Amino acid sequence: MTQIVPLNKEAHRTLTVDGRASAAYGDSRRFVQVVVNEFPHLVVHYPILFAKDAKTGRFYCGAMLGFDEDENLFLDQWRDRQFYRPLSLQRAPFYTHGDELAIDLDDPRVGADGGKPLFDEFGQPTRYLQSIIWAFQDLKPGIELTKVFIARLLELNLIEPVDIEVEFDDGSLRNCVGLYTINQDGLSRLPDATVVELFRRGYLTLIHLMIASQKQLPVLARRKNGRLRAGTEMLGGLPANGRS
Repeated sequence: MTQIVPLNKEAHRTLTVDGRASAAYGDSRRFVQVVVNEFPHLVVHYPILFAKDAKTGRFYCGAMLGFDEDENLFLDQWRDRQFYRPLSLQRAPFYTHGDELAIDLDDPRVGADGGKPLFDEFGQPTRYLQSIIWAFQDLKPGIELTKVFIARLLELNLIEPVDIEVEFDDGSLRNCVGLYTINQDGLSRLPDATVVELFRRGYLTLIHLMIASQKQLPVLARRKNGRLRAGTEMLGGLPANGRS
């Protein structure tokens, strides 16, 4: 259930929200939607790929966070604020209501233990609420910019399926399907005029960031391997460092 209402400094003066990353709040997912203005922050940690919305069939950009369903291999770093957390997760439980901010009062973050107030004693936004306002200043226009970026790539046939198959140290396999990446062969065949157009629109930089982010796939696999080894050692009665 949802109960989304416009945020009001009088009605919600004493409201608190737990904005921390937590599996209990839905942060545990293997692929999360992102927008193009996040790419410079994302590329240093996450593979950036395309996927299709299950309901509409439309492409969207996303950051890969794990290999299994409901797996986020970065939750610990997010809790400690070591790594960048995508805006679509940062903003929960807030939404836009026209030009104003709205909040889902039924979201489990609202009123949770350890939550932070939204307004100070003078009715002004707290630092936490201000961070949400700033997040939407990037997220709202970013959604439209991303749609236009993807539309242009589709026109140029620059999106292609990618098969990601990884074998881990315990012998298990993961085959991630339904993901797409930049068609680099198609990119190399573009006419010079089109390349200049992509450059001037800032799309060429975004394309190269997506290509560069593929270097994070083996890093992500090593992170998963560490989890699997730790689980095996725990089952064997050994601590994670391997010493009895």
